[in-house]
Amino acid sequence: MFSIEAIMSTNLITVTPSATLAEARTLMHDNRIHHIPVVADEKLVGLVTLTNVLAATDSFLRDPKNRIHANEIVIEDTMVRDVATVDVNASLRQAALFLEKHKIGCLPVMNDEKLVGIITDTDFVAVAINLLEQIEETEPVAEDYEDVDVA
Repeated sequence: MFSIEAIMSTNLITVTPSATLAEARTLMHDNRIHHIPVVADEKLVGLVTLTNVLAATDSFLRDPKNRIHANEIVIEDTMVRDVATVDVNASLRQAALFLEKHKIGCLPVMNDEKLVGIITDTDFVAVAINLLEQIEETEPVAEDYEDVDVA
């Protein structure tokens, strides 16, 4: 069966607390991701999400002279500090239930105090697709039902 290790992303893209919102936005866009762990001194200190970026981004409708630019906002001011994490050895089911219950999109994966991966709601969608495909392969095809007389 699937484990957290089997489906988590390990090619992590991280930022430091001193990075700017513009840098995070570019990383998200270029890598097609919505969550970036914030790391300082090799420790997870926060998480910046697409929601954080959008909420902190000033509107283009505002007068340009008064607009706050994304390159002027540091991640430390917008990141989530109290980050829910999951142990690499935890149950995949428990992790999925936690995401669903708390309506969050990702869990950084920890091995002791070390960030080793990230698991997202998208990863769980991929698992669901895989399981549905396996079920479909074992189900009888429609032609098998043609010989059955339904009254």
